[in-house]
Amino acid sequence: MSYIKKIKYIPSFSKNIKTDVIGIGIFSDLQIDAQIKEIDKSYGKAISNAISTKYIDGKKGQIKLFPANNKKIIMVFGLGEKDSFASESMRKVGGSIAKSCIHNKINSIAITMPKNVTDPYFFQAFSEGLMLGSYQFNELRTQKKEFNLNSIILIGGDKKAFEKGRIFSEGVCLARDIENRPGNIATPEHLAQNAKSLARGTKIKTKIFERQRFTKMGMGALSAVASGTDIPPKFIVMEYMGGLKKQKPKVLVGKGLTFDSGGISIKPSVKMDEMKFDMCGAGVVLGVMKVISILKPKLNLIGIIPSTENMSGDKAYRPGDVLKAYNGKTIEVLNTDAEGRLILADALSYACKHYKPEYILDFATLTGAVVVALGHIATGIMGTDPSLIEMIKKSSDKTSEKVWEFPLWDEYLDQVKSKIADVKNLGSPGQAGSIAGGAFLHAFVDQEIPWCHFDIAGTAWGDRNLAYHNKGSATGEVIRLVLDLLKV
Repeated sequence: MSYIKKIKYIPSFSKNIKTDVIGIGIFSDLQIDAQIKEIDKSYGKAISNAISTKYIDGKKGQIKLFPANNKKIIMVFGLGEKDSFASESMRKVGGSIAKSCIHNKINSIAITMPKNVTDPYFFQAFSEGLMLGSYQFNELRTQKKEFNLNSIILIGGDKKAFEKGRIFSEGVCLARDIENRPGNIATPEHLAQNAKSLARGTKIKTKIFERQRFTKMGMGALSAVASGTDIPPKFIVMEYMGGLKKQKPKVLVGKGLTFDSGGISIKPSVKMDEMKFDMCGAGVVLGVMKVISILKPKLNLIGIIPSTENMSGDKAYRPGDVLKAYNGKTIEVLNTDAEGRLILADALSYACKHYKPEYILDFATLTGAVVVALGHIATGIMGTDPSLIEMIKKSSDKTSEKVWEFPLWDEYLDQVKSKIADVKNLGSPGQAGSIAGGAFLHAFVDQEIPWCHFDIAGTAWGDRNLAYHNKGSATGEVIRLVLDLLKV
């Protein structure tokens, strides 16, 4: 993991600041307040000269670097129009600054914003942009060529909010690291060790169920998917009880397919390498729990990760097999490449039986169909409780991690009913593939428990090119949304 580690906060500008660069945010009206005027005066009016010569115009996303009279480098970053300025603007600006510093081999930067930027959440978003924009995955290279932005000084602003953004980003970066690692490194055991590691010295209790135990417990779906691999599967449970004993816990379930070949229904070879990302649901759970371990909020939260590879072999399960899930329901397997919903079936059933939670959220790179529907822009969601869905949408709007609700009408639920078992793991051929996945999962959630499914196959990695994401790399998407929903 590579991202900014050293952060310092000072209340106001000082001539004694020891950084490579002084960064200044300016709106498109080019008005500078008293603090920026002081900085301008200290550096030979380099900023006002750049404004007068129209070298800078304050347009959103514009970043200009130029020398001052004492060999200090000034960075002016445009904030755009004041009236249209929003938290996502701050996040993108932060990401652009981080990437500019890395590109220009800037080791340290001190940053100030106009005094009229006062919303605390703006500073949280700005911090997230800086941290996530500085992220690089370089641990597997023997010769690391990347340059790191090592330290930031924030001049003024909201220290508490900025620090919260840093901690949120720490969870996202942990998830990105795990998700970016290949299947020969990020095995189910690797996920289990990360769960144990982040829980160490905290209120989080971690339980790891091995193959023999969860099979004996009746997790027939997870056992079947894991039958084709010699890599030991794991059923990971993380319990954080920071709230009142009588308070129902919230449950997060993350699909942990550390590599998906498709099993006997084998995938095409093109882009099969990307199936290392099939554990991104597990990354969401681990990223959230990382933040929980640091902030120690007053709530009860359970993280569950069913984890295995999906491989072919003489012991692998087959199309046509009928499995029995943890809640006793039988499943007709039509395609072994629809395996994520199978392992989630056992995890959802376990959550319902053992925790009777306030609500359940599950996260899975479940279907290619969601990419067809929404591209790499939004996560597909569907669930059983309108008020929960509404709260998720509000957190989505706040964090700019976009979601779009799909319906779960009875007609879709009927499409996953089997003629020989209770349910089948595919819906109608060529129709509503993402909804069919959600309809299948619906069968394993108790009716009285609010539930929402997140299909993150289009947003967990891919071609979306944001200032605070790296194209083609894991994003850690929806972690910030979930943390906001939890009111951490």
